[in-house]
Amino acid sequence: MGVILNGVIEKKIKFPTRANAAQEEIIQDIIQQIEALETSFAGIGIGVPGLVDEDNGIIYDLVNIPSWQEVHLKEVLEAHFQKPVFITNDANMFALGEKYFGKGRGYRNFVGITIGTGFGSGIFINNRLYGGNYASAGELGSMPYKDSTIETYCSGKFFQQHYGSSGYELFERAQHGDPKAMQAFKEYGSHLGEAIKMILLILSPEAIFIGGSVSDSFKFFEEGLRESLNAFPFKRVLNDLEILTSDVSEVSLLGAAALVQDHLEELANLAIVPSKTDIKI
Repeated sequence: MGVILNGVIEKKIKFPTRANAAQEEIIQDIIQQIEALETSFAGIGIGVPGLVDEDNGIIYDLVNIPSWQEVHLKEVLEAHFQKPVFITNDANMFALGEKYFGKGRGYRNFVGITIGTGFGSGIFINNRLYGGNYASAGELGSMPYKDSTIETYCSGKFFQQHYGSSGYELFERAQHGDPKAMQAFKEYGSHLGEAIKMILLILSPEAIFIGGSVSDSFKFFEEGLRESLNAFPFKRVLNDLEILTSDVSEVSLLGAAALVQDHLEELANLAIVPSKTDIKI
């Protein structure tokens, strides 16, 4: 969680989720942490790794939190704090942060990919975030690939399952020139290149931004990625494509603020509420 004022993170905290707790217990944890963090704010923006009814703020089917199968989080938090609450998929938060605070400002159409323990992506089309139904657009990680899915081969899971080490451990070894680690990243880059080909065929964006913990290793997997992309059939599309890593600290926190700001400005334009700049996530 963080407090954002005029595009700057004023305060932030990190705390573990009691993933196996009851739905209500986890909600109370969130409320208590918000109250401890700040008492005055304009709105709350939330990103979750799952399906979201964005209009009603209902979260569905969180794989890593068994009790969160249908959570009316917007309703509960708005009733408690008497402030507007906006919720979307966490990969959309990354794309929003990159659009308003990072390299995405210069592009109308782009895809933001977050690579860590999982694989997610957020989509901007004509300068607007496109979430699709239940904020599920861009869930490329679930698409079939080889003997499993894109996420299995294009997230941190790849290194553990195929090399018996975490991505961070291999990153440390690659920095010292370890041949096996270097090969792991080249192979990983090749798989990620295949995923990007799918993105190009479906969306043909101007740019792709890569974030998340695995993106720190970009220099080690870029060669494999580029070699894979060389087989893409539409060379003009490929030649115009920018592939960049995010360099914005806490980009998803800033994206949550942008989510709130966007919605408050839309409401302000309808003369429903005044526009605010002090945003709580």
